[in-house]
Amino acid sequence: MVFKKVTLVGRSNENFEDATEDAIGRAEQTLNNLQWATVVNQAMMLEGDQHEYQAEIEVAFELEE
Repeated sequence: MVFKKVTLVGRSNENFEDATEDAIGRAEQTLNNLQWATVVNQAMMLEGDQHEYQAEIEVAFELEE
């Protein structure tokens, strides 16, 4: 088995968990054979009264034969 890893950044106006789900949800739409995801970093963008939560994740998927 050979796996490939890609880095994604999900965003949410609510919380880090939703930002993570944003990235994973997008990965599931376009990548086959997803095996695992790791949260690499979390950050918040601060603009006045509004916050944007960001989750940087690595996802791994098995390459097809």
